[in-house]
This record gives sequence, structure tokens and C-alpha cells, in this order.
Amino acid sequence: MVFKKMLSAFGVGGPSVDTVLTNPNTRPGLALDGHVNLVGGDVPASIEQISVGLVTRVEVESGDSEYAGIMEFHRMPVSGRLELAPKQQLSLPFQLPVPWETPVTDVYGQRLRGMTMGLRTEVAVARAVDKSDLDQVAVHPLPIHERILEAFQTLGFRFKHADLERGHIYGVQQTLPFYQEIEFFAAPQYAQAVNEVELTFVTSQRGVEVILECDKRGGFFTAGHDVFGRYTVPHSDAGRTDWAQVVDGWLRETTSRYGNLRAQGFGPHGHHGHHGRRGPGVGGMVAGAALGVAGGLVAGELIEDAFEGDFGDFGGDFE
Repeated sequence: MVFKKMLSAFGVGGPSVDTVLTNPNTRPGLALDGHVNLVGGDVPASIEQISVGLVTRVEVESGDSEYAGIMEFHRMPVSGRLELAPKQQLSLPFQLPVPWETPVTDVYGQRLRGMTMGLRTEVAVARAVDKSDLDQVAVHPLPIHERILEAFQTLGFRFKHADLERGHIYGVQQTLPFYQEIEFFAAPQYAQAVNEVELTFVTSQRGVEVILECDKRGGFFTAGHDVFGRYTVPHSDAGRTDWAQVVDGWLRETTSRYGNLRAQGFGPHGHHGHHGRRGPGVGGMVAGAALGVAGGLVAGELIEDAFEGDFGDFGGDFE
């Protein structure tokens, strides 16, 4: 094994670190197992702490602009203070629980275009932190996610893109500071009513909240707009027979909702642009979180720097 990640905080001749995952594939609610392997350098080294954390790329709104930043959203210590003798080899085991809300990155072995996920190893020494090793991670769907994604495919929707949006969905219990949007081009039978559909899963130990955002086509006299549907499904429902029928029902109910709202005097609402959804109320389910370092977001630390070229846009469709 090549220990190529030298710990720069120690200078030339310092120790090196290499984190090895037993299996980089996991699912929400499971764990990632591995070892942090250290090799001593030319002189003794004092290390204050070693930790591992899950990092991903998140879209952040700042004023009128949007940019992608790297966010560490889950972290665990692997070791406290330790002394590493010259040339000493240490292998520190860990088991990192994967949060239920961790976004899905891979479906049927294909990376969802737009998604990145990595396990970052941090070695803290006096007055310095070495973000020294990054390992790619693949998060696969739980059975309930798979059934719903399959239903979209069965109904003729084509996957477009996936990303993570910083913020919280109004009225939904969230523990992570972002949510995933999986975007589809509308299937032909819905094309009269809908341009695109965005699917969000907010998963817990009990089940999943499914949030649908339908980007409706503007009519001859009306502006286009977004409508929302929200459905709660327990994990135990994954074995239900006809998920395509269930999802079709959700979509028809969601896209018909605008007419009902207008009859109650709510509409029509102009389309505020893709990310203009703020605060509670009709057409505004998403409440944005204030931008800051909360949640480990490093503003301005763009993905190219943080991932050191380990991640590209993986492309791939799950057809």
C-alpha cells in the first residue's frame, strides 16, 4: 500500500495517512467501516485528534447569485491524542453511522449526474489541521426510494440532474442543513401540464417524506408556476405492488391543486424563478437558512480545491 498523503502540517519528513474503506458503498441508516492507517515520519509526531467526516457539494444562494460550496455534514472522532514514533505504523478502525437523511448518489450502480460524496479524514496537530485524505463514497437508495424512483422511470420520466440545496423545507422535520432535489424531464403523458418534476426524499428511521415540486407550463394567459405535493410513506410500504399507480396519483393530485387554489382566491402566482421559494404559504414551502459557517459550510472553498480533482461530474443516467 502506498501512503502518499503526507501530513504537510509536520513539514518535510512528517508522518503520512491513508484511510481505507472496507466498502465505499452504503445506504442511509447504515454505516461506513474502515481504517485510518498512519505511518510515522523521520521524527516523533504528536497528534491531537483524528476524525472522519462526510462531505458533499451543496448549492448556496447568496443574494441574487448561487454558487456551490463544500459542506461537511457529519463527523466522528477516530482517535484522541496520540504520539507517533518514527516509522511506526498504526491502523485505527472506525465505523461511521450514515445519517438517514444522507442524499442518494448512485442508482443501479450509476452515479446521479450532479452528485458527489466523500469521506474526509482530518488530522489535528498543534495550530494546524490537515484535511489529508478524501475517499469517494457511494450512497445507494433504500428499498422505498428504489420503488419510487422505479415508478418515475416506468411512467416515462427521464432523469435530468440532482443537486443539494442549502435550506429547510417548510413544515418538514429535517436534521441536515440541506435537501436533495432529483430532477426529471416530464413524461409525455404529463407534458401538457408539467415541464419538469423535482423529487425530494427526507428520510428517517420510520419512513420517508416525499416532496414533489412540479414546474407547471404557463398557459396562454397565465404565468408558469410551481406546485407542491407532500406525502409520507413508511419503509414498510416498499413492498406495495403498484408504485407507478401511487406516484401517478400523487402527480395528478399535485398538478390539479393549482386550479383548486385559484378557486379559493389564492392564485395566480407568478413564477419566482427556480429558487425564489421563501417562507410558509402557498407556493413557498421552502424556507431558506441564513448563510454562515453553521453546518460546516466553507464559503468560497470551491469543490475543485476541496476535492483536489478526486471528483468530477460523474454523469450517467439510471436507465
